[in-house]
Amino acid sequence: MKSESSQAVHPTPYTIRVSDPQLLLLKRKLDLVSFPDELEDIGWSHGAPRSEVQRLVERWRSGYDWRAEEARLNASLPQFTTAIDIDGFGSFEIHHVHVKSARAGAIPLLFVHGWPGSFTEVSAILPLLVDPESSEHPAFHVVAPSLPGFGFSDAPKRAGFSMVQYAETCHKLMLALGYEEYVSQGGDWGSVITRKMATKYGPRHIKAWHTNMPLGTPPNLWQSPLRYLSEVVKPSSKPQDRLMIEHNQMYMAQEMGYMLQQSTRPQTLGYGLHDSPVGLLAWLYEKLVKWTDEYPWTDDEVLTWVSLYWFSKAGPAASLRIYYEVAQHGDIRPDFSPVDLPTVPHGVSYFPKECIRIPLSWVKASANVVYSETHKKGGHFAAYEQPVEIAGALRKMFGRNGPVFGVVRQCTGFHDHVFEKRGERW
Repeated sequence: MKSESSQAVHPTPYTIRVSDPQLLLLKRKLDLVSFPDELEDIGWSHGAPRSEVQRLVERWRSGYDWRAEEARLNASLPQFTTAIDIDGFGSFEIHHVHVKSARAGAIPLLFVHGWPGSFTEVSAILPLLVDPESSEHPAFHVVAPSLPGFGFSDAPKRAGFSMVQYAETCHKLMLALGYEEYVSQGGDWGSVITRKMATKYGPRHIKAWHTNMPLGTPPNLWQSPLRYLSEVVKPSSKPQDRLMIEHNQMYMAQEMGYMLQQSTRPQTLGYGLHDSPVGLLAWLYEKLVKWTDEYPWTDDEVLTWVSLYWFSKAGPAASLRIYYEVAQHGDIRPDFSPVDLPTVPHGVSYFPKECIRIPLSWVKASANVVYSETHKKGGHFAAYEQPVEIAGALRKMFGRNGPVFGVVRQCTGFHDHVFEKRGERW
């Protein structure tokens, strides 16, 4: 299915290859590390503990093998770059994973990461979507881009690149790959970006969207007087709603420092993250641990996650600027309530250790929710932490008995990049 406005493109195969001088510079910086002192018996209360960071730095310096990780990523994830023109900002080379299912009638799905994530978040869920074991489960063609300023995509060169532009980038990438109609999944910024896409490009192009970080609007006297009065008379009657609201109040009081800094002075913070691999490691590692639900991180897993920021095309500072631009443009309110109210069918998954937890009634007031599920375990990086749960939610939503079954007409796209089975995993 090809749009009259779409033109066939030829994505360039991409292989991650960090240069030897880059690796040498990292080694030299790690050799020169010095650590701050630390108060006794504080655990994680002040941030990443020194003993944890010291252990990871020693592994990064003398045991971790980036070349092996690089080869693993290249072998397991088919990667490409595609030139995308963004209105008012010029052309961007957008790095992306693109894997087509061999099953006829597979559904094109855009997977959008956030911060401090990357395109590799799709790795655990990919085989479950592309090649499901049961013929009763829907299959998906999966596209997972590195957002502009992240990973191996180009970054904006001037200010003003906000949600409209991120949404445009992702949408034009899907069109360029031949997907006139598609669905989406995302968390963190992926949730906000796909919301904007659903508003701007639905229902003609984006037919449904699912997120593991649902956002919603609290009762407002002017927009929803009945809901507002109901809350005044009987506020948050559901225990789980009260717990969500209390959690959000705690999060905003105790965990928002990173967001305030990145939303106001990203350049100042960027010097430290760009120049110091140890500073970058500590900044990201704290989030990986605190935002997940006891996920059993291995040291090498953490170091690969951090290395993808250290070796990113534009450098780690570029990934911070999305916070500043969104704050300046008002793309999301300080209380995390959304600005856009799309009518495209929406599915939501709740995970117990998500950073922000919004009552379902609020979410329903902000989107056309057709599917919701509460999961027993998982955190902010749900597709990576609990891939079976996310895949299951997508199967229920888009499968034969799901609320949006058949929402996308059969579409094959322009290209035939089929993910082949490799080793035991595939």
